[in-house]
Amino acid sequence: MRIVFELVSYLLLASAAAATTSQTSSSEPIAPPRNGAPPGSSGAATDPAQLFQAGQDALNRGRLDEAERDFLKVVAANPQVGGAYANLGVVYMRRKQWTKALAALYKAEQLMPQVAGIRLNIGLAFYRQDEFLKAIPAFESVVRDEPESLQARHLLGLCYFFAERWADAASTLEPLWTQESAQLSYLYVLSIAAHRAGRKDLDERATAQLVKVGDGSPEFHLFMGKAHLNLEQYDMALADFEAAAEANPRLTFVHFNLGLAYLKKQDYERARDEFLKDAAVEPDLAFNYDELGDVYSLMQRDSEAEKSYREALRRDPRLLNSYLGLAKVYQREARYQQALGAIDSAGKLDSHRTDIHYVRGQILIHMGRKEEGKKELEASVRIDNEHRAEREKQVEGGVLPSPELLQDEPQ
Repeated sequence: MRIVFELVSYLLLASAAAATTSQTSSSEPIAPPRNGAPPGSSGAATDPAQLFQAGQDALNRGRLDEAERDFLKVVAANPQVGGAYANLGVVYMRRKQWTKALAALYKAEQLMPQVAGIRLNIGLAFYRQDEFLKAIPAFESVVRDEPESLQARHLLGLCYFFAERWADAASTLEPLWTQESAQLSYLYVLSIAAHRAGRKDLDERATAQLVKVGDGSPEFHLFMGKAHLNLEQYDMALADFEAAAEANPRLTFVHFNLGLAYLKKQDYERARDEFLKDAAVEPDLAFNYDELGDVYSLMQRDSEAEKSYREALRRDPRLLNSYLGLAKVYQREARYQQALGAIDSAGKLDSHRTDIHYVRGQILIHMGRKEEGKKELEASVRIDNEHRAEREKQVEGGVLPSPELLQDEPQ
């Protein structure tokens, strides 16, 4: 079961209104901007208000190139039209051009700080890049201004969840019970957060509701299996995942999680087979290839590991684990220059990982750059001592990926 997160529909309406001094409906003709834009000519091609309306209509119809062209013309005519920047941000988000989206949205926020929808999209842009810590301040500001915003509260709760701020996740998500207690994904996250936060009553209530709503469905077995997997109860997890797969072999993420369970049990051949099955169901899910790279690496099949890691990065160039895996493969094959490039890419994504500094130090020493390598190894030890809990997570393989909680419905 997937959680649906759509771009804020009311942002377009707020943006249209912000382009003029009068509060016009989006279905009405927009008056010429009174904020310093040049007066409109007889043709729509040079009238900022009409250009804005044309851009909004194109955006509503999914014609992103037309929308981008019109909004760029608006800001060229008047750089103070915050609504045009806001809608450019939406255009770039739909294209997954995150850097351009955030630049446009920050400009819109500067010009229209009162519009919560802009801050919501800033948070969403970070969220969709798995940058949960960066998304939190934006979502917090929206919830603070609009406590009844279901989307912002749910996204904030999930960010807290992925950041392992269990108490914050539970307290943020609990008020959504009335609206979302029929959703298995919501109940799963709430029960895990409540359990980790020591809130026994909420944990029991969410778990009981999960059992009631799930009613033995394949989706129920998927989430129960995931709960067991996170508690390292691998045999129980396998039983639930297999029940889900038997009932619906094309259920999204069931084979992925079976692969994770077999990987934890060091049954590498079965893990490989399950990740391949999930890749057949979801060929664009980068995590399948990332995990396959790990499996092949553990099976000492480096050429297949390299291919899998590259497939993962082709789909998602932000997968740190794939860069790290490639660096280790290249190091084993004495391809040190390529190994250094891969580990440097990993370091750009997270410069505080112990294992990144350690592997980089080894690579540099093999390249004859012993002083640099020694400094990297020392940095690894220093970070190891400063963040021992994080180091232990890295040694254990990291937090289990949960793509089933991150996917959007097709739009």
